[in-house]
Amino acid sequence: QVQLVESGGGLVQAGGSLRLSCAPSGRTFSTYGMGWFRQAPGKEREFVAAINWSGDSTAYADSVKGRFTISRGNAKNTVHLQMNTLKPEDTAVYYCAAGSFTAVVGGTSRFWGQGTQVTVSS
Repeated sequence: QVQLVESGGGLVQAGGSLRLSCAPSGRTFSTYGMGWFRQAPGKEREFVAAINWSGDSTAYADSVKGRFTISRGNAKNTVHLQMNTLKPEDTAVYYCAAGSFTAVVGGTSRFWGQGTQVTVSS
């Protein structure tokens, strides 16, 4: 069974930082685009960031540009999201996704993780 497993979520004060990681099990995603989405209570899931298979193309939501950085691990099979200067409005469940770069950006990825909670207190 193919799974994407997120880690690194937690509770942090506004202005703080967290680093999320996503690692697959059951198959390799080194030739796939990967990315992150988030869903806050009562809101729709929204795109956060994406990176292509080689790591030389990235995309970010306007709300996180300059604060969040997406990267891939050395083996290209993992993806990380460094989140700095966190705000209370960043509070959400963060989901990892994998697929073509276009599918990840568009939210139509075939593979999704179960999510990890990020809570930013004011």
